[in-house]
Amino acid sequence: MGNKLAVSWITFACCEDSSIIFVEMLNQHFFEWKDKLEFRYCRLLKGKGNDFEGTDVAFVEGAIATAADEAKLKEIRAKSKRLVAIGSCACIGMPSAQRNNFDEATRREIMLVAERFGHLEKVHPVKDIVKVDYTVPGCPMDERLFLDVLGKCLAEFGVQ
Repeated sequence: MGNKLAVSWITFACCEDSSIIFVEMLNQHFFEWKDKLEFRYCRLLKGKGNDFEGTDVAFVEGAIATAADEAKLKEIRAKSKRLVAIGSCACIGMPSAQRNNFDEATRREIMLVAERFGHLEKVHPVKDIVKVDYTVPGCPMDERLFLDVLGKCLAEFGVQ
């Protein structure tokens, strides 16, 4: 990607509050980042041309709740040099993983619906499925930590 960091921003099961914070940060840092970041995949910003291929850093928000999400996450990891778990759901699974703690009667009651929609028996944080290089916890994500991780990634990939 030359002198730009090729990034992807992907959201799974969550409330997408970190995505909102990210868009606000893009507004605040536009002139600083426009020559440093190239978006390979970011449905928040573009409707066409999204492709994980050639991603330097994938920012993954949300927990993994379905087999399809699990397969997509593995594809993202395979096509990305670094992966950053963004927000509480990606880092620890919660609050998206609340159903993991349901009592047995409630779990039985919801499992028919969950199975009908292809949900896994348990909801997982990203680290349960793939290797995570960095984490940015919080609900929404901690902006200061995000900037620290982004700075590390820019330095690692030699983006000035």
